Amino acid sequence: MQNRTRFYVDGEWVESSTGNTLGVINPATEKVIGSVALGREQDVDKAVAAAKAAFDSYSQTSQEERVELLEKIIDCYKARMDDIAATISEEMGAPISLAHSAQAPMGLDHLVTTLDVLREFKFEEDFGSSRVIREPVGVCGFITPWNWPINQITCKVASALAAGCTMILKPSEIAPFNAILFAEILDAAGVPAGVFNLVNGDGPTVGTALSSHPDIDMVSFTGSTRAGIEVARNAAPTVKRVAQELGGQSANILLDDADFREAIARDVSWLCTNSGQSCIAPSRMLVPESRMGEAAAIAKEAAERVKVGDPNAPDTAMGPVVSELQFNRVQDLIQAGIDGGAKLVTGGTGRPDGLDVGYYVKPTVFSHVDNNMQIAQQEIFGPVLSLIGYADEEDAVRIANDTMYGLSSYISSGDLEHARAVARRVRAGNVYLNGAPPDSKTPFGGYKRSGNGREWGRYGLEEFLEAKAVTGYSGS
Repeated sequence: MQNRTRFYVDGEWVESSTGNTLGVINPATEKVIGSVALGREQDVDKAVAAAKAAFDSYSQTSQEERVELLEKIIDCYKARMDDIAATISEEMGAPISLAHSAQAPMGLDHLVTTLDVLREFKFEEDFGSSRVIREPVGVCGFITPWNWPINQITCKVASALAAGCTMILKPSEIAPFNAILFAEILDAAGVPAGVFNLVNGDGPTVGTALSSHPDIDMVSFTGSTRAGIEVARNAAPTVKRVAQELGGQSANILLDDADFREAIARDVSWLCTNSGQSCIAPSRMLVPESRMGEAAAIAKEAAERVKVGDPNAPDTAMGPVVSELQFNRVQDLIQAGIDGGAKLVTGGTGRPDGLDVGYYVKPTVFSHVDNNMQIAQQEIFGPVLSLIGYADEEDAVRIANDTMYGLSSYISSGDLEHARAVARRVRAGNVYLNGAPPDSKTPFGGYKRSGNGREWGRYGLEEFLEAKAVTGYSGS
């Protein structure tokens, strides 16, 4: 608990230069559960200096040494899994069952996957008499969100450590305690001083200081498209590398040969997982116009089966959204759907019956949504489904691609070859066929305004490497 109001810099737990703190609120109770320190530019400067100093030695460590370090981190992470799950559930509202089955395990999955990649990765390759050497990009700044917090931290940190980079992490101030636990894990695993640093604070202060810092070589950001644009602007004067995993409003195409009852029930459940607060949530469900009534009836039944309530209850399927700000934003967008002429099938504004405290949202389904409506085009980040009709398959592909986002899409069909063919026509970085789950070995990232760069597995490791060509390497 004592580290919650400290930063982790150069291998030590240190006090904030400001002495300012922010209360962290449990969204299920609306009560403060602790405080986190808020940093400023001077705190970032100290962390960057530590990372820069550590880079000289850590960048020269062998592949075997980094493998050994990741193995130690994995062992320490496993020992704290229950703590991580409990912390995430309390600070951002995920049901404890989800925290134990997905939130905490996804962090471990990224560590293990990166370790497997590192063991086989070729950092040097010959082309005739030339050699191409893959070297760490340098000092990295990480800015991560609150929705799948340890997942988004570990996929960056694991890849950077494997590449030989040093780093400074600024997690979300809304759900920061899991990041502090992770810093404790890295410390216990013996990560060398200065290689990993943690500075808490808000985006306009600490985030801006990181993304604009002249001694940071790369910034990796996960969050909204709006905030990602600001990160890119701040980074531009120093021409640092910028990787961005941003927003989404995923199309979910149900082809006419799909099993509608199975696919819709499955995907409504997935949409409501984590209270709809997933950048790849299947929020735009595209169905044949002639089957709109059938699809709406199935979606209504599925949404009304979702058990909303106390995250600590074992049968809770959906907890609250993360904050009052997020609650109000989702309520406004639901109202926008009603005002915009979409048909409200179930749910709507206000809290579910019997839940008067906590930022709980009703699982909501709209049918007869036009793709030009606000609820179709704007990322809602809540348990709100828009059913959009299409005339034929060409129209379905057109609607799926008619968005500024391109992070993910979903396709359901009774014929796998049919689904594969449509997948090739959808402009998104990740396409999931017939309910297939995300795969941490594959590249994760988006097209268009969903960002640039890729995370996870080998592709994530490569993001943190520069390619150096040494010509005449084997010449006489």
